[in-house]
Amino acid sequence: MRKTWVAVMATACLALSACGSGDGGSTAVKDTVADKGLPIVGETVKYDPNTLVNDGEPINLEWWMWDGDETFGQFAEAYEEIHPNVDIQIVNQPWDDYWTKLPLQLQSDDGPALYNVHNSHHENLITYMEPYDIPVDELAADYAGVEAHVIDGKVYYIDFGMMTGLIFYNTAMWEAAGLTDADIPETWDEFRDVAKKLTIRDGNSFTQAGFNFNSQFKEFSLGLPYQQGQHLMAADQATPDLDNQAMLDTINLFTGFYDVDQVGSKDFGPVAADSFGQGQTAMIYNWGHFGGTLGTNFPEIEYGTFRTPVPEAGVEPYAHDRYNGESTLGINAKASDAQKAVAQDFLRFYLTNADLMKDLSLHYSVFPMYQPLADDPDVLAHPVLSALGDITKYVWPGPIPATFETSIDTMWQDILYNGVAPETALATAQKTVETDLSSTDFVGVENLYAGYSSK
Repeated sequence: MRKTWVAVMATACLALSACGSGDGGSTAVKDTVADKGLPIVGETVKYDPNTLVNDGEPINLEWWMWDGDETFGQFAEAYEEIHPNVDIQIVNQPWDDYWTKLPLQLQSDDGPALYNVHNSHHENLITYMEPYDIPVDELAADYAGVEAHVIDGKVYYIDFGMMTGLIFYNTAMWEAAGLTDADIPETWDEFRDVAKKLTIRDGNSFTQAGFNFNSQFKEFSLGLPYQQGQHLMAADQATPDLDNQAMLDTINLFTGFYDVDQVGSKDFGPVAADSFGQGQTAMIYNWGHFGGTLGTNFPEIEYGTFRTPVPEAGVEPYAHDRYNGESTLGINAKASDAQKAVAQDFLRFYLTNADLMKDLSLHYSVFPMYQPLADDPDVLAHPVLSALGDITKYVWPGPIPATFETSIDTMWQDILYNGVAPETALATAQKTVETDLSSTDFVGVENLYAGYSSK
């Protein structure tokens, strides 16, 4: 059985690099059977399991990750069943530790051959990454969004799944308010009416908020201006563009839920996600990962989802929202030639295993970017993914620097709690992001959106 290491086990070593393939725990044995009698799999990108990797000689690879050792581990176990001479040892550790240790290990000669990637740390990793040994056009034929990851004609990671925002609603509260599926709102005006029906007050106090967006500021603010055709970046993809009418309209829409419609309050549950999980709030906007949070932390809450409302009924917006991709694995450019060759073979196996890729996407509530899974019944029936609709109507702005999120959060804190006028707070956010980006080389990729039109 493959050996799985977790962070607590790693504390026995002074450095994780010391807990590697040389600890005597390898399960790899010599493989002498090239023809496994197994079918070649894949659509455009193919995987042929009927080969000897590393000439059948035993070899060990570490695969670092911050979460999901059981889910990702299924890929390693299945690969090892085909190639018993390969032992993939998983090193799993907390998020913060991961991003401290991984860049340091990749600078050394003892880093992991494989590691999971998050695009928010692109700049810290890209220098140490080996490009995929798969033609870009083949990858793009099978996976959506590949073009946004091409660097000088090469790809170092892509997205296995897409995550974006939607509305979560408490189904018991929905039913108690006399609402049915026919009341799922298409527009923001319809949403306001539904939120009012879901609001319960006791005098001036809330017993139940119809809608709560406290602490969810960056989640919706950076995505909803796309509905009006407004981008986060100017046409040069280097200049931030936050201080605009679409962003101000978004601010006014959401402050109106509290100040005008009175379906919630800045003081009712400081964290909307917790308030929803504790049964105090009927609807919130959140990203798809919240489905996993509910299952883990608030399993008693029964919920449904629907796509984020749009400005006008029957009119397809420029885009519904932004999205971010959950990234495929990276290959260490400083690994040995033998390890890199096996890693590239494992990569093909990983990218073409439709069943395990589906399990991975459903586990993380992300819409699979592997296009053969786009119409899969299990995907379409998933309580989060079923609400998204046409995934081509979402924009990826690129791995946007953290200043966008922190500046938007500060802006909302000033508006809601410090009495700052929206126009003033928005202008401050714009200046902060401009200043922070001036010291980076960030270039957005909004112009790769299929319906891109500069504004």
